[in-house]
Amino acid sequence: MTATSTTTGSRMPALLELGQSIWLDDLHRGMLASGDLARLIAGGLRGMTSNPTIFQQAIGGSTEYDDGLERVARSAASDIDVFEAIAVEDVGAAADLFRPVYDQSDGGDGFVSLEVSPGLARDTRGTIAEAERLWRALDRPNVMIKIPGTREGWPAIERCLTDGININVTLLFSVEHYRKVADAYLAALEARVSKAQPIDRIASVASFFVSRVDSEVDARLARIDKPAAKELAGTIGVANARLAYAAFEEITASDRWRRLAAKGAKVQRPLWASTGTKNPAYSDVLYLDQLIGRDTVNTVPPDTLRKFDDHGTVALTLAGQEDAARKSLEQLARVGVDFEDVTRVLEKEGIEKFTTSYTALLGTIANKRKTLRKSAASAG
Repeated sequence: MTATSTTTGSRMPALLELGQSIWLDDLHRGMLASGDLARLIAGGLRGMTSNPTIFQQAIGGSTEYDDGLERVARSAASDIDVFEAIAVEDVGAAADLFRPVYDQSDGGDGFVSLEVSPGLARDTRGTIAEAERLWRALDRPNVMIKIPGTREGWPAIERCLTDGININVTLLFSVEHYRKVADAYLAALEARVSKAQPIDRIASVASFFVSRVDSEVDARLARIDKPAAKELAGTIGVANARLAYAAFEEITASDRWRRLAAKGAKVQRPLWASTGTKNPAYSDVLYLDQLIGRDTVNTVPPDTLRKFDDHGTVALTLAGQEDAARKSLEQLARVGVDFEDVTRVLEKEGIEKFTTSYTALLGTIANKRKTLRKSAASAG
């Protein structure tokens, strides 16, 4: 099945016809003030995600935040407090712009995500406490709190969802971990039903990372001198995501899910993350073209979205691909790549990268506050 764009210059409405929502993997204050985000929403954008790296680049790479930092330069607030205030303000403002989408979709779309500190990825109690605090600070129904899908994150995800907090489960690389996250979502909905609490406005997505899988697998394949290894390059990220989608279809076809759906539950959509192509030898819209399916989200970097609007192909490409995807993973094992180890390494590296960005972000804020204090003192 294919669809054509109904909005000049954007393929997002056509994707929505096929059941896929496009979210933007970017957030900075300038796009709110300039009207750029409002224009994207008018063109079919359905949500937005953020992470420590995005905020680090936004605050460190522009002067958009300098006025606000100058106001708190001499305050007793910690650098963490300052960052959280900035993040809550930006995410809240973006969520307000998306609120009509949320209302018109009956709570199905229009979400903006804010991540707990990556340093809490192995701390269940700390994750719950910070998720609750950020949720209260934002105080909007169309916000999601991002929690890593680590083993320590699973009980935190279930607890927060049970308490009515929308959760974007991030840093998923394996189908095994995806199934654990899906079970946490179902268990939370069941817990709410048992307490006669509503479940029709509980929302969650399971963010499955894609291009990072190919980067790690391709590096391992390059060390294997077999023709079959070369043939697998650039294919495993999509194959792994397609197996996750097959698991999603299995879960949503179960009696357990049907009982919850009858009470108004919404599916926990798979969200394709890390969808900017990193290898220039591959199509620059590979992870959009090959991952289109009903009840999914693709969160896209701005440059990749522009490329897809220019030359992407809108057609269903997820359903019915399970057998071929499974064969690709089986062939990967035959040539000697341990995919379980790949996903373990990627989860560890993902946490480390976000932690590094978070540390750099706090350092940027500290340095800017120091410079602004000196400037103010000189002016005085």
